[in-house]
Amino acid sequence: MRAMSTTGYTYAFLSTLTIGFLSSTLILPAILLWSRCAIAQVTSDGTTNTIVNSNGNNFTILNGIAKGNNLFHSFSNFSVPTGGSARFDLINTPNITTIFSRVTGGNVSNIDGLIRTLNSSNPVSLFLMNPAGIVFGANARLNIGGSFVGTTANSINFADGIEFSAINSQATPLLSINVPLGLQMGSNPASITVQGTGHSLTNPGGLALVTQNPSATELRVQPGKTLALVGGNLGLKGATLTAKQGQVELGSVSGAGLVSLIPTARGYTLGYENGQSFDDIQLAKRSLLDISGVNAGSVQIRGRHIQFSDGSLVLTRNFGNLPGGDIRLQATEAIDLIGRTADTTIPSGVRTEAVGVGASGNISVITPRLTLQVGGGLNSISVGVAPSGNIHIDATAIELSGFSPINPNSVSSLSTSGFGSGNTGDISVNANSLLVSNGASLISATFGSGSSGKVAIRTNHTTVMGQSPSGLYSNISSITFATGNAKTLTLDTAKLQILDGGAVGATTFFAGNGGDISINATESIEISGRSRSNNSSINSSSILLPPLLRQRFHLPDKLTANAGNVSITTPNLTLTDGGTVSVTSQGSGNGGSLNITANTIRLDRIGSIQAQTESGNGGNIALEVGKLLLLRHNSAIAATAGGNGNGGNININAPIIAGLENSDIIANAFNGDGGNINITTQGIFGLKFHDQLTSESDITASSQFGVSGTVQVNTIGVDPNSGLVELPANVTDPSQQIATGCSNNTGSSFVATGRGGVPPNPVQQVTSDVYDGLRRSTWSDIRDISAFRQTGEVTAQIPESPEVLIQATSWHRNAQGKIELVADKPSTQVQQPLTCTAVRKI
Repeated sequence: MRAMSTTGYTYAFLSTLTIGFLSSTLILPAILLWSRCAIAQVTSDGTTNTIVNSNGNNFTILNGIAKGNNLFHSFSNFSVPTGGSARFDLINTPNITTIFSRVTGGNVSNIDGLIRTLNSSNPVSLFLMNPAGIVFGANARLNIGGSFVGTTANSINFADGIEFSAINSQATPLLSINVPLGLQMGSNPASITVQGTGHSLTNPGGLALVTQNPSATELRVQPGKTLALVGGNLGLKGATLTAKQGQVELGSVSGAGLVSLIPTARGYTLGYENGQSFDDIQLAKRSLLDISGVNAGSVQIRGRHIQFSDGSLVLTRNFGNLPGGDIRLQATEAIDLIGRTADTTIPSGVRTEAVGVGASGNISVITPRLTLQVGGGLNSISVGVAPSGNIHIDATAIELSGFSPINPNSVSSLSTSGFGSGNTGDISVNANSLLVSNGASLISATFGSGSSGKVAIRTNHTTVMGQSPSGLYSNISSITFATGNAKTLTLDTAKLQILDGGAVGATTFFAGNGGDISINATESIEISGRSRSNNSSINSSSILLPPLLRQRFHLPDKLTANAGNVSITTPNLTLTDGGTVSVTSQGSGNGGSLNITANTIRLDRIGSIQAQTESGNGGNIALEVGKLLLLRHNSAIAATAGGNGNGGNININAPIIAGLENSDIIANAFNGDGGNINITTQGIFGLKFHDQLTSESDITASSQFGVSGTVQVNTIGVDPNSGLVELPANVTDPSQQIATGCSNNTGSSFVATGRGGVPPNPVQQVTSDVYDGLRRSTWSDIRDISAFRQTGEVTAQIPESPEVLIQATSWHRNAQGKIELVADKPSTQVQQPLTCTAVRKI
C-alpha cells in the first residue's frame, strides 16, 4: 500500500456519512486499521548506517554506528504489525551492551509484534525513542537480554555533553561512548499506550496469597532488568509489564526537563528535577506490574494524577533471602485506587508478599490526595518467617471508603498482615485530614505467632465512621488473631471524630495480648452513635468471636489474652448516643487500664467509659479532669468484672462532677471483690452512694457474692488555710494610737469637715453651717462635769492592757474576703472608756 492512497480512502469515508450512522460505524474501524498498516513498517533514515531488511512483516536491523559498547540506530518509521517482528541482529557488532534507537519521521510507533535482539555476546539493553508517541498493542512482546526503555523524549543526553536527538537529526550525528545521563523531554511530550487482555490473578477463597496465573499478553524483560516507560500521558489498558526481580519505572511528564537515568544493579532508576511538571498515568482493565521473584524487585511511578482501576495491581512476591525492593508512588495532584476485578477477589492498588526469609517490599506513597474507594487496597503481607513490609503515607487528604457493590465484604483497606512467625510491618500516616468510612479499614493484623505492626497516625483532622452493608465497621486497628501480640496504636491529631459505629481499636482474639492505644487530640474528641453491629468506640480489648467466625479464622473456644491499655489526652472529650471508651476482656485475661486527661468530659445518652472483664480482674480507670465531668441520660463510668475476677478501681479528680438522669459510677464484681472508687472534687451533684444500682444516679462498688469495694469521696469546698492572717503576740495598745489631750487649759474638740457630719442630737437631721466659706458641723460636749473639776496638775489614768488573749471559737469571712477568727463571748477584762472624767490630782 502507498501512503498517498490514504487521502482517497478518507474522502470516500467522509462521503459515506450521507448513507447513515450504521454504515459509518462499520467503515471507520476498517479505515483506521488500513491507515495503521500503511505506516506499519521499519525504515532507516540513513543517518546512522542502519540497514533494514524486510521479509513481509518481519524486519531485520543490522549495522548502525558503534561507539564503545553503545550502538546507535536511526529510523524514519518504526512500527511492528500484528504477528510481525523487528530483530536487532548484532552479528556485526556482538560486543555492544546498549542499543540507542530513535524515530525521526514524526509518525507514532505502533508495536503489535515482537522486538528482539540476536547474536550478542552480552545482555543488551534497548532504548526506543519516538517524540511522536508509542503504542504497544495487545500482541506486543519483548525478547531482549537487558533492560528496555520506551520514551517519547526529544533526545538522550550523555555525560560528555553529546545529545542523541530525534528532533534535530543530523546527517551524521555526534555519538558517545559514555553511559546515558538522562532523557531530555520536550515541552509537550507525546503519550505512551500499552494494551492487553489483562492479568489472570485470582483469590477466590480470600487466602493470604493470590494465585498467579500467566497473563495472555505481556511486555517482559529478563529477570533482574528494568522495564521503563517515560513520556507524556501513560495509559495501561489491560497491560502486563513483567520485570521479575527487576524494576518497573513509569514516568509521565508534561513539560520540558531532564529525566535522569541512574544506573543500578537492576538497570536504571529514573530521577526527576525539582519543579518538573507531570502528566497523568492510568492503569485500567486489570493491568499488572509484576516484579516478583527471588529477591523481588521494585517499582517507581511518578505522575500528576495516578489512577488504578478494575483490579489493576502492582504485585511483588518475594521468594528470596533479601528484602524485596520498595514500591514508590508519587503524584503532584492525586492517587486513586478504585474498585476490584469482576470477581471482587483482586483489589486495585499495590500488594507486596513475603513467602521466604526476606521481607516483602515497603510501600511509600506521596501525594496531595490519596483515595481508596470501592474496595481498593494498599496491602503488605507475610506468610513465612520474614516480616511484611512497612507502609508509609505522606498526603494532604486521605480517604479510605466504600466496598465492592458485588461483594460488600470486599472493603477498601490499607493494611499490613502476617500469617506466620514473621512480624507484621508498621503503618505510618502523615496527613492534614484522614477519613475512614463505609466499612473501610486501616489495619495492622497478625494471624500467626509474629506481632502485629505499629500504627502511627499524625493528622489535623481524623474521622472514622459507618459500616458496609455486610456489617463490617470502619476502623483504625492493631489486631492479633493468634499468639502474636498486637502492638501500639498511636494517633496524634487536632480533632478526632468517631461516628455511626466506627472504631479505633487494638484487639486480640486468642492468646496474644491486646495492644496499647495512645491518643492525643489537641482540640477535641467526639465519639457518637452506633451502627447495626457496633457502637462508636475507642477500645483495647480481648474479644471472643461468635462460633461461626471462630471457625472461619481457626480459633479455639478459649480466650486467654489480656487487654491492652488506653491513654487519651484532649481538652474536650464527648461521648454521646452509645459512644464508648473502653478496655475489655471477654476471656480469662485481665482488662487493661484506661487513663484520660481532659478539661471537660461529657457523657450523654448512654455514653460510657468502661473497663470490663468477663472473668479476669477488671481494668482500672483514672480520670484527670480540669473543669467538668458531666454524665447524663443513662451514661456510666464502670470498672466491672464477671466470674471470679475483682472489679477494677476508679480514680476521679475533677473540680465539678454531675450525674443526672440515672447515670452511674460503678466498680462492681460478681464472685470477686468489688473495686474501689476514689473521687476528689470541690462539688458533686446528682450522684449518691448506694449499695446496689437503683433508678437514680448511683455510685456503687458492690459484689453480688464477694466483698464490696470502698467508695471514698473527698469533697473540698473552701480551703480554711487560704487567706488566714496571723494575729500579733500582743494586742495593740490604743493609748499609743489616740491623742489624749484633756489638759486644764485646752478644751477637747471633734471636727467633721465636708458634706454630712454629725447631727447636734440623735433626733435631728444632719445640718450644715458655713464658717469661713466651708460647710461644717460643730460638735461639743454638753455634759455637766463641774463636780469633777479640780485644781492643780492632772494626768490621765489609763488602765494597762490585758496580757491574756481570748481563744477563738469560730470564724467568718470579712468584706475583703479574708478569714477572721472570733470568740463567742467577749473578754471580762476590757479596757475602760477613756474620758476626761478619769483623772486625778497628782
